[in-house]
Amino acid sequence: MPALRLRIIFLFLLYLLYAWFCAQLVLIAWQYVPFNTDVAFLRIKTEVAGYTWYRLAFFTHVYSTLLILPAGFVQFSPGLRRQFPAWHRRVGWLYMLAVLGPAGVSGFVMGLVANGGLSSQLAFTLLAVLWWVFTWKALQTARKKNFSAHRAWMIRSFALALSAITLRAWKPLLVWLFHPHPMDVYRLVAWMGWVLNLLVAEWIILRSTIRSAYAKP
Repeated sequence: MPALRLRIIFLFLLYLLYAWFCAQLVLIAWQYVPFNTDVAFLRIKTEVAGYTWYRLAFFTHVYSTLLILPAGFVQFSPGLRRQFPAWHRRVGWLYMLAVLGPAGVSGFVMGLVANGGLSSQLAFTLLAVLWWVFTWKALQTARKKNFSAHRAWMIRSFALALSAITLRAWKPLLVWLFHPHPMDVYRLVAWMGWVLNLLVAEWIILRSTIRSAYAKP
C-alpha cells in the first residue's frame, strides 16, 4: 500500500508539472496572437521573420503544438482507454493528423533555418523527420490492430513532442550550472531536448516488453 500511495503521489506531481509547463507554453504562444511578429523569438529571427513562408511555418507550429501536447498526454491514460475508447480514438486521430500535417511539416521547415548553424539545423530537422516517421508508424500499427507496437511507436512519438517542454527546461539548468555562451546553450538543447527523451522512451518500452514476457504463463 505505501508503494501504491507513493506512485499515486508521484503521478499527481508529474501531472501538475506537466500542466504547469503547458501553461507556460500557452503564455509564450499568447504573445504572438493573432500574428504578432515583433515579440520574443521572432525578434532574433530578423533574417527570415520577414518572409511569408517562415511566418506561416512559425505560426502553424506554435498553434498546432498547443493541441498536440494535451492530446498526446491523455492518450496514455489506462482509465480513458478502458472507459472511453471512442474518445481515445478521436483524440488519437487529432494528435496524429496534427503531427503528420501542420506540426511536423512546419517544424521541419523551421529546422532548416534554426539558429546555431548546422548543428542546430540538423538537430531540429532530424527531430521533425523522426517525429513524423514515429507517428506514421503508430498510425499504421493501429490500423493493423497491432496495439502493442502502436503503443511503442506512440511513446516514441510523444517523447519527441515533449521536446517542446524539455528543451526549455534544460536551458536554465545549463545556464545555472555552466554559464555557457547563449548560442552554445541553444546548440546543446537542440539535441538534449529530444535525444534524452527518446532514450527514456526506449527504456520505458523495453521495461514494458520485459514485464509482458514475464507475465506470460
